[in-house]
Amino acid sequence: MAKAPRKTTTSTETGAGGEPHQHSATPLTTNHGMAVSDDQNTLRAGVRGPSLIEDFHFLEKITHFDHERIPERIVHARGSAAHGTFVAYKGAAKYSRAAFLQSGVETPVFTRFSTVAGGAGSIDTPRDVRGFAVKFYTQEGNFDLVGNNIPVFFIQDAIKFPDFVHSVKMEPDRGFPQNASAHDTFWDFVSLASEAQHMVMWAMSDRAIPRSLRMIEGFGIHTFRLIDAKGAATLIKWHWRPALGMQSTTWDEAVKLAGADQDFHRRDLWEAITSGAFPAWELMIQPIPEADVEGLPYDILDPTKLVPEEDYPLIAVGKMTLNRWPDNFFAETEQVAFHPGHLVPGIDVTNDPLLQGRLFSYTDTQLKRIGGPNFHELEINKPKCPMHNFQRDGMARQAVDKGRTNYEPNSLEPNGPRETPKGFATYAEPLVGTKIRQRSETFADHHTQARMFYRSQTPVEQRHIANAYTFELAKVESEAVRKRQLGHLDLIDSELGATVAENLGMPGQAEPITPVKEPFDMEPSPALSILGKAEPTLVGRKVGIMISDGCDAALVTKLRATIVKAGATVQLVAPKVGKTTAANGTVMAADHMIAGGPSVIFDAVAIVVGDASIASLVANPAAVQWASDAFHHCKVMGVVGAARPLLDAAGVKSDAGVIELAGKGVETFVQRAEAGRIWAREEAVEMPAKAPTVKPKRRA
Repeated sequence: MAKAPRKTTTSTETGAGGEPHQHSATPLTTNHGMAVSDDQNTLRAGVRGPSLIEDFHFLEKITHFDHERIPERIVHARGSAAHGTFVAYKGAAKYSRAAFLQSGVETPVFTRFSTVAGGAGSIDTPRDVRGFAVKFYTQEGNFDLVGNNIPVFFIQDAIKFPDFVHSVKMEPDRGFPQNASAHDTFWDFVSLASEAQHMVMWAMSDRAIPRSLRMIEGFGIHTFRLIDAKGAATLIKWHWRPALGMQSTTWDEAVKLAGADQDFHRRDLWEAITSGAFPAWELMIQPIPEADVEGLPYDILDPTKLVPEEDYPLIAVGKMTLNRWPDNFFAETEQVAFHPGHLVPGIDVTNDPLLQGRLFSYTDTQLKRIGGPNFHELEINKPKCPMHNFQRDGMARQAVDKGRTNYEPNSLEPNGPRETPKGFATYAEPLVGTKIRQRSETFADHHTQARMFYRSQTPVEQRHIANAYTFELAKVESEAVRKRQLGHLDLIDSELGATVAENLGMPGQAEPITPVKEPFDMEPSPALSILGKAEPTLVGRKVGIMISDGCDAALVTKLRATIVKAGATVQLVAPKVGKTTAANGTVMAADHMIAGGPSVIFDAVAIVVGDASIASLVANPAAVQWASDAFHHCKVMGVVGAARPLLDAAGVKSDAGVIELAGKGVETFVQRAEAGRIWAREEAVEMPAKAPTVKPKRRA
């Protein structure tokens, strides 16, 4: 594992000329007029210590931010959720005494997936981070694992969260763009806050345009502590691994899906659960011995850093299965209230400064969003174990508390609630530190892991990243912002920077960035690539079959049976949904008409059409687009001879992914579809970016 010595640094990147990006401006003040000397760091006990509740500037700033939207969430407003169960595996008890992690224990869960930037009425498929929040209703109280589908975050300190979110939201003077990062304010912020570069690299990757919520990974982001039955602690990262594997769309598909079905991910999750194809994930932990922390080339309290799996392998501790759709979207999916401080004995937090701020902010947000302190009494938030305390009254109180005492200690009701030695106990971590607003020197490297992530991708994925940067920066009006971001890309990978600059028509115009800490080369991590670790499968996928009058009914039947046997679902697409008459007189009802069921909603397609109707299909722009999109999105296509005029009109060329269905072609089609897309097609057509051919290396 690569090591780098720790040395004293600051945390401000510099631009051309070596001067920090600071400008003469009106003094920043609190809402009450007090000038602020440091708006970058929360007050903490030592540079790696916990944040302090006396930080009134942070509390004012984050409280104002928490209350900016009524009633929808400020971030993660667009969400879909489901009920399920979690079953613990043998061996988790080695690390934690938490009851729900003991072998064989089954725990009800409620899981909500979400986008970050858009409002509640936005689309499902933008380029964005996906929230991945799980509420475990354990026998010791609720435990909330509140994370994302990306293991790192944009900022290191919670005091910058309002600034980051403000930058990515609609620009305040014009009210657009919605659910998009391709605009000036976002790129202005992240090009100045260089700590964001690692997360931005993930956001520009295919991870940010997932095929399905059933096919995303999840991460707890922060480092947590697990406490065993003897009180010993282990530092860990949380990971969720989907049983179906990961899969993403292409950018063009994501855009077209938004037009075809803005509820694409929600509908996909609903269809899977209601059909009995329950999505599942394994919960993994990544143990990191505390004795190793000082020697790591990154700080595990820094939420912009990950811990490579090749260095510290994952251990499976249980499996979550989502098996029931909510009965009422508002009462459950909208009113569910998560909080990273909803812990149980055996799990504790660390001094990660972003996590420390979240411990305050989430409760504060729910107070306003749900209307008071009793949101825990809503059915979706209520623990399934007994709850007893002296916190009473308040808006929307539902419980009718009896008795004359509502305080502790008391002698009037000796059998009332009392603290217990079996309850939660904070890990006794030694602390030595001066009250200070400063980040640890170990947080100063902002480019090394962005480089590692990029160089861990396959050439196809690297090309997509270059395309994404090109598209996003082309939407930025400010030339200065574009130049500054190009400077960061040069630091991360010079070939990537040159590629994006060339695509923008700005070769040689990158603003030189002087990093606080020079990036170095970590070994690539193959685990970070979607395509590199993809296993051949059609399980959980969807195949579309275009049919028309005069088609071969027996072939359609064989196709359907073979595809379903491989674990995928099949939908028929036809010029009309009412009926299609096959050559033998069989009448088939379609699931979609061609214009309403575009090929972008499928993972692979087949075109089984009849000679008598091919002329009308060639004259149908939707049918031509259907075939053209399937080919140019690199999907495997099964075809019959009668389809050739349509294929020619759509620009479909013969290659290894265009399979003639005659003879044993059905079996060949399914095998090719299981292997995934035909990415060589991307290189055969004009692309907006040509990525360098950097291949990930395997670790020894």
